[in-house]
Amino acid sequence: MKPVFRRIAIIGQGLIGSSITRAIYSRDISSQVVITDQSPAVRKRLLELGLGHAKVVHSSAEAVDGADLVIGCVPVASYSDLVAEIAPHLKQGAVLSDVGSVKASVVERSLTLIPEGVDFVPAHPLAGTEFSGPDAGKAKLFMDKWCILTPVPSASSDAVEKVSRFWQSLGSRVEVMTPEKHDHALAITSHLPHLSAFSIFHTALHREEIDQSPVMQFSAGAFRDFTRIAASNPQMWRDIFLLNKEPLLDALEQFVSDMEKLSDAIKADDGDALVEFISKSRVTRKSNIEDEDKAKIKKMMNSNARNEIIKPYSSD
Repeated sequence: MKPVFRRIAIIGQGLIGSSITRAIYSRDISSQVVITDQSPAVRKRLLELGLGHAKVVHSSAEAVDGADLVIGCVPVASYSDLVAEIAPHLKQGAVLSDVGSVKASVVERSLTLIPEGVDFVPAHPLAGTEFSGPDAGKAKLFMDKWCILTPVPSASSDAVEKVSRFWQSLGSRVEVMTPEKHDHALAITSHLPHLSAFSIFHTALHREEIDQSPVMQFSAGAFRDFTRIAASNPQMWRDIFLLNKEPLLDALEQFVSDMEKLSDAIKADDGDALVEFISKSRVTRKSNIEDEDKAKIKKMMNSNARNEIIKPYSSD
């Protein structure tokens, strides 16, 4: 496979950053990868892990020197600070990207800091786990997952195409949309579910305190599955909630309204309303999620992807 980018810099080596590093080497996408992290402890761990032949450096400025693609895998609230730091060191013709879950406000904060001759093509891979750190990375994390690109108007079509091909080479399916459309979509599909999971967990803890009963001890599968994401990084989600404030509040307002309707139906013993509500959710989920999951499984079974050679360091 001919590399889309000759030299790639990845700043931040948590779950997503280290997964990108692993995926690049497991799929022979590039032989020149420079990585770093602001934490000395993480940089030390990266040397111990030996992620392919990635060169570990001490600073972001050193990492981006001569890089054709720079991916900032840092918290969304810190991204503009990173751009300000590396801007003087980006080469002409470089492509700058990210992996953040919020786009409009991050683009607005960063755009004026980017020098002329550098294309800005933000990206958001819709993949992850509740775990973090360089040891949590997985080479196959992005396989058959969506990656949304939100290029700024000034970005060249060539740069957008290259970033698209890069994520496709990691196994992702790529969609291009505006930052605003991305933020409204993610407010519903990601940010609101996380907010709900945190809230439900607090409700359970509160009920346990009031009733003096072991609510958490006897939590069933549905509770465990849904609140798994409540173990996610609190600082990261604080930043996401605040930076995507308006779309999230819109989604939350609709959610509260729907919950009030369910509450009214239960109070009124309105079984028909409950069945109608549940049935609509069931049918919609089946047509939009379950059928898609079945198609992905069939595709994987019929492809040669399962026969690909994964290098020994790959963490799965």
